[in-house]
Amino acid sequence: MPKRGIAALGITTVALILLLSFKTPDDVVPSRSTGNVAIVQPGSAATPRPRSTALPDAADAPAAATPAPATKAPATPAPTMGSGADAETTTVSGPAVSTRWGPVQVEIVVGNGRLQDVNALQLPTGGRSGEISQYSEPILREEALQAQSADIDTVSGATYTSDAYSRSLQAALDQAGIS
Repeated sequence: MPKRGIAALGITTVALILLLSFKTPDDVVPSRSTGNVAIVQPGSAATPRPRSTALPDAADAPAAATPAPATKAPATPAPTMGSGADAETTTVSGPAVSTRWGPVQVEIVVGNGRLQDVNALQLPTGGRSGEISQYSEPILREEALQAQSADIDTVSGATYTSDAYSRSLQAALDQAGIS
């Protein structure tokens, strides 16, 4: 075997060993106050990025991301009365949409034929997936409220989460009878 072949084989073997032994830090914990969005603990190696920085695609997220359990998932719209005579609101949960990084599920609040609020019931958590969820959830929520539909822009770096968020949102809107 030529010297180049031996060197290439050696370098490839070392690179493969290093790649397979790589471990990502798991310093991310689920937050109780913000639903199932993961929050990075202060002082950890993994820190959230500012909103102005575009994140790389979710392909960098760990493959073993643990999905967060659903905290609430009513099967049918549950009307709740708000304050005022015409302030009746209905809360509807969309289906959990599976992604390669974990499930995404939203719940909507509809009142007076309009989308009043959108809450993420499930988002991918753990490691890089948690950072991406924490970054993208407020952007997706604001987009949905402004558009009053599931026709929202994809958040850069959160393609899978954005797509699943939109699909769960559309199903909830359909169930609530909002087009």
